[in-house]
Amino acid sequence: MTVNPIPRRRRVAAALGVGALLAGSVYTLGPGEATASSHREAPLVAADPAIDNTDLYAFVSPDRPGYVTLIANWQPFEEPNGGPNFYPFATDATYTIKVDNDGDAKPDAEFRWKFKNIDKRGTSTFLYNNGPVTSLDDDNLLFRQTYSLESSFNGKDFKVRAQNVPVAPSRVGPASMPDYGTLRSQATRTLPGGWKIFAGQADDPFFLDLRVFDLLYGGNLSETGQDTLSGYNVNTIAIQVPFKDVALKGDAGRNPVVGLWSTTERDRIRVADGSSYGGKVQVSRLGNPLVNEVVVPAGLKDTFNATKPEQDAKIPALVKRVTNPEVPQLLQQIYQIPAPATPRNDLVEIFLTGITTKAGGPIKADLNSQLNNADVNAGRFTPSEQLRLNLSVPVAGQPNRLGVLAGDLQGFPNGRRLTDDVVDIELQALVGAAQTGKLVDALATGDKVDANNQQFGDRFPYVALPNAVGVNTQAGGGAVAQPPAPAVTTDPAATPSDGAVVGAGVPDVAAPALAPAAQTQTWMTKPVAYATGATGLGALILAFGLFAFMRRRRRPAPPVLTEDKTIRM
Repeated sequence: MTVNPIPRRRRVAAALGVGALLAGSVYTLGPGEATASSHREAPLVAADPAIDNTDLYAFVSPDRPGYVTLIANWQPFEEPNGGPNFYPFATDATYTIKVDNDGDAKPDAEFRWKFKNIDKRGTSTFLYNNGPVTSLDDDNLLFRQTYSLESSFNGKDFKVRAQNVPVAPSRVGPASMPDYGTLRSQATRTLPGGWKIFAGQADDPFFLDLRVFDLLYGGNLSETGQDTLSGYNVNTIAIQVPFKDVALKGDAGRNPVVGLWSTTERDRIRVADGSSYGGKVQVSRLGNPLVNEVVVPAGLKDTFNATKPEQDAKIPALVKRVTNPEVPQLLQQIYQIPAPATPRNDLVEIFLTGITTKAGGPIKADLNSQLNNADVNAGRFTPSEQLRLNLSVPVAGQPNRLGVLAGDLQGFPNGRRLTDDVVDIELQALVGAAQTGKLVDALATGDKVDANNQQFGDRFPYVALPNAVGVNTQAGGGAVAQPPAPAVTTDPAATPSDGAVVGAGVPDVAAPALAPAAQTQTWMTKPVAYATGATGLGALILAFGLFAFMRRRRRPAPPVLTEDKTIRM
């Protein structure tokens, strides 16, 4: 057998490439084509939890008329004892909440957060803190994060609204953080214009029995009543803004309905030395709860996470999963509960258009579609999956966990409050309760998890404090009482001035401001998907060398198109 010698130039290139491989590596997004909405439901989300978007909440602030609260959570199943690195936000990601007030499925108001690390551990210790932490600027807190908040309205350039804002740290335990309520208050900030902001760890507010995946609660409803997320924490981002900042033309009286979704975005290419480039791509998306978990099938989950709402109606397979959903068919097979006739235009209203009489759907009510806004251009309306909220619905004096289905019009699917039992609501809606106006008796008890294991707060950011003891102790979450609400120290009626000096806002509890510090990252603080050692030059040598080597061995296979918008090297 005759072997053709590899040309010298190719041998040199390949050798250099192998050398670069030994010296370091190149990486991109890791699980780029998967991830996100709900808890670990996309195929590769477990490999990159920091960008896993778990839940989105939107509701009229019960204690502050004229303001709306938006809460988005990331990184599910945070076990309280998960040291030594615990659960930071990703520093190479951009976290966003987007608002559509005219129904074209494109954002009219955008809020985005970027995080950075301040790591003092270096090579001297593995500890997150080396003593009790009593404030966010305590010298004993060796690892901390800060963030910047930017916003854009009506397609204009983003402007920085706050910077170097401290993040409430992961709750290490009672010895390390004996008064976590104070840390929460110090991380809760008020900005000019009355905005309130918070970022940090919190108890996971989503309550449900996840044994729904075991043949819908065991095939006989015997596997219910266990709050799967009890004791776990999440990373929370919350913002409270005036109605006028999100309503069409700033007029919530004429245009009270808004649609919302949250996303995580990353640069298309990431290199092991920490650099990244190629422009931002969406790697996570979440609007209504459980859509990508139980409505969208496995083969479409990655597509959904990479898709912008304006593209939803252009994906027939995705629309079909709404008009002919799988769950009612499973309920009929397992529990003999008749599945409603298709197409399910009632679900189209709930998930894609909002509830309105202006779209010809079967639900005879005008509740939360942007088509109900007086100044909307109906010709530009685009059906899309969003969490829709009518800001004009009064706050319920006695909220009902079943929301709209129980006559409480402020509840889900009109926005989502922390106390809304979205699992029971969606199960009832999937078997037709929204269009008949009657609950299905066979599912009256739902998953028998009717409330969160921790009590929510009565003021912003409302989420319960993070749990402090191990989930397997079954001894409760170790939450502490929330401190009393302080007086607002800025004028809520003021308007943020673009020319003003941008700061970190005013904390709920007086505390020295964190001094800006240079971002440092060690091997302990890199995101989950990381690699070490390669410089930009080494990466290029590696890529060229491997290309030459593999090209010599065989011709490359034709490219395969996937939903992955990142480049793997």
